[in-house]
Amino acid sequence: MKFSKFGQKFTQPTGISQLMDDLGDALKSDQPVNMLGGGNPAKIDAVNELFLETYKALGTDNDAGVPNSSAIISMANYSNPQGDSAFIDALVSFFNRHYDWDLTSENIALTNGSQNAFFYLFNLFGGAFADEQSQSVDKSILLPLTPEYIGYSDVHVEGQHFAAVLPHIDEVTHDGEEGFFKYRVDFDALENLPALQKGRIGAICCSRPTNPTGNVLTDDEMAHLAEIAKRYDIPLIIDNAYGMPFPNIIYSDVNLTWDDNTILCFSLSKIGLPGMRTGVIVADKEVIEAVSAMNAVVNLAPTRFGAAIATPLVKDDRIKQLSDDDIKPFYQQQASLAVKLLKEALGDYPLMIHKPEGAIFLWLWFKDLPISTLELYERLKEKGTLIVPSQYFFPGVDVSDYQHAHECVRMSIAADEQTLTDGIKVIGEVVRELYDEAKK
Repeated sequence: MKFSKFGQKFTQPTGISQLMDDLGDALKSDQPVNMLGGGNPAKIDAVNELFLETYKALGTDNDAGVPNSSAIISMANYSNPQGDSAFIDALVSFFNRHYDWDLTSENIALTNGSQNAFFYLFNLFGGAFADEQSQSVDKSILLPLTPEYIGYSDVHVEGQHFAAVLPHIDEVTHDGEEGFFKYRVDFDALENLPALQKGRIGAICCSRPTNPTGNVLTDDEMAHLAEIAKRYDIPLIIDNAYGMPFPNIIYSDVNLTWDDNTILCFSLSKIGLPGMRTGVIVADKEVIEAVSAMNAVVNLAPTRFGAAIATPLVKDDRIKQLSDDDIKPFYQQQASLAVKLLKEALGDYPLMIHKPEGAIFLWLWFKDLPISTLELYERLKEKGTLIVPSQYFFPGVDVSDYQHAHECVRMSIAADEQTLTDGIKVIGEVVRELYDEAKK
């Protein structure tokens, strides 16, 4: 069977498809697997209890068991392409209440998850443009700090349209301990990027906290990026899938800002509802209208179930309370546990850990590893432990010439304590053996 170029692009093997296939195979396996590779959020009792309570409340208006007609009507009908209006109104009130952004319902659209949102946004701002002479000009999405999210790489309808800037790597301490590093934006390289200076950039995009590293860009870095975006008349897209105000898995003292040149993307996935596939875009009216039009063609309308669950939690701020009091402390504790286990497992071997500042992962750097981490991934998989190798996290970078891109792994910390302990034990055994063999 012959596919079009569009079909061939989306059916060829990719980093994200391999990851999802391996995760699916692991779930079906009759052998125990240490799942440290995926992005699924942890099962947190307080989170599950609140969502179950909210789900049950959708069925009845009161304790007498009267059917909740408004919820039934909501889920039994399409929304308009912009998304569920009750949820949008609740989000407008929430953001204005907490951040004083002066939003209206014209500033928010819903999508079927944040991956869906980035498919829209990267194809709106990256790819072929017509210049003033009606000539075709190819524009890229600028990633100011790589490594970046694996799921960005293949969302363009045609080709890949990314420009990326490699980071400064600083050795830092964490909780008074050595053995940590942090990525920082190389603004000199960014500002001198030929594609930016020649008008070949359609948007700037960053995740905060960053998936895969847990890095959190500082307020000064964000302000500098916003200034560059305005100077070149391009939007700044910020992926808040792990950030403020929900799920708020962010440990640095930073602020969340918005203006009409900023596009903020949120998700219900990491608060514990990944199966609901509900994304939120906050942007200028023109962007919202474009996203809504794309929703109509691709989805008819976004799903409403996630919106129905989240609306009451947004209205009374329980979603923020849950994020602040339960979700963030859980992952902060998990990060501390994982760091302790890694240091015990690898001792004096060459392990560097990116400073844990947020998200649900640790980013591990095995400097001068005798094999690539893609090969390490395969060896660990044979021993029932899944991580994600680093080379997939550098869209816009020729990783064949960048050794660092072959020396890191992303490790989830969302697993239960036993899985985390067992998985890190396997990682330690395999990595120590590799270094020891290289010395012989």
